[in-house]
Amino acid sequence: MANFKELLVWQRSIDFVTEIYRTTEAFPKDEIYGLPSQIRRAAVSIPSNIAEGNSRRSKPDYSQFLKISRGSCAEVETQLIISKNLKFLNENEHLKLNEKIIEISKMLNGLINSLQ
Repeated sequence: MANFKELLVWQRSIDFVTEIYRTTEAFPKDEIYGLPSQIRRAAVSIPSNIAEGNSRRSKPDYSQFLKISRGSCAEVETQLIISKNLKFLNENEHLKLNEKIIEISKMLNGLINSLQ
């Protein structure tokens, strides 16, 4: 198993978290402990679980943590839809972020499949 920092999916998810933090800075200030916080936590969970699973050095454990990361992708995808519906994100921002989270999710699926 490669070191997690060498994994393209981990690198992409780190970049995604950075973009999520920058994007959610523009959300309404009265929402700071609401949706932006939820999105940020779910996004941070993606690379964190990839790293933790990789560090376990057991294929079943690694696979389980990758599935948790994939679940976090679904959380983020849902929260981005809510953000768009509330007009916290415009259509272009939503599409850009949604494409990235779907790509990360697909990469996680590939990695999970390669472990089985």
